[in-house]
Amino acid sequence: MNHAIHRRHFLRTASAAGAAVTLSGLIPSHGLADQVKLSTPKAEQLGWRLSCSLYTFRSVSCYEALDKVAALGMRGIEPAFFLPLSKDHPDAKTNESLSSDLRQEWRKKLAERGLRMVNFYGNLTDNAAANRQIFQFAKEMDVETIVAEPPAAAFDGIEKLCEEFQINLAVHNHPKTPDYTYWDPDNVAKLFEGRGKRIGACCDTGHWVRSGLDSVACLKKMAGRILTVHLKDVIESGNPAARDVPLGTGKANYTAVLQELRQQGFRGALSIEYEHESPQLMEDVAQCVKFVEQTVASW
Repeated sequence: MNHAIHRRHFLRTASAAGAAVTLSGLIPSHGLADQVKLSTPKAEQLGWRLSCSLYTFRSVSCYEALDKVAALGMRGIEPAFFLPLSKDHPDAKTNESLSSDLRQEWRKKLAERGLRMVNFYGNLTDNAAANRQIFQFAKEMDVETIVAEPPAAAFDGIEKLCEEFQINLAVHNHPKTPDYTYWDPDNVAKLFEGRGKRIGACCDTGHWVRSGLDSVACLKKMAGRILTVHLKDVIESGNPAARDVPLGTGKANYTAVLQELRQQGFRGALSIEYEHESPQLMEDVAQCVKFVEQTVASW
């Protein structure tokens, strides 16, 4: 799907149809099986759990992507609500519409690989009943943070669900467009005013750069509210269609990005999301993983 319309297209059509230290107590520590040979032990010592957004491997099903994530040495995943579950169930999507049997099957496949669904990119809207179903699904799948872009008017109800289910909401940012406000961290920060610490940010550094923003300056604006991060570097600043490149090789100033997260005392899931599909996708993502671990090891 064209980069400029990928997830926001899905959000629009679905809607038409119907300080890290202070945050650390909100992140449960779950034991994970040891099937995965962890690629980032130094990062984990900082409390950084490197994960993978399954949008990275959107050309295959979720089940097929699990083996790729495990092979890269990451233990966490972040599926999105519009992605296909498996080749055997071509109409099933990775969201709250899954049957009980398929949810159980998915949990088993995660457990077999030592993986955990730490985040879920969900379609939270102003529909209270639908939002509750999303939280119920996330709870069943052992999710700690729902990543979403709900309308401002829905936050009162969503915050109540966050407390009821003990699941966080991380507001995600896409690139700048005329009818979209969450590209600007100042606008996102206003959403947090007067709200508890279960409401925070999913900082997408690549999309900030695509919007012509400085990623480190944006992280500073989100200080104390960063719940998770989409680790993403892009080749050009100010171009919404700029392609992804491995971390540290683009315009996001990624050494400084990681230093800022360390300075803020961030602890939690960091999801690599690599949007540029190519025959060397696995190698590109592996380079991202390596960059994070080597950077941390150099400190």
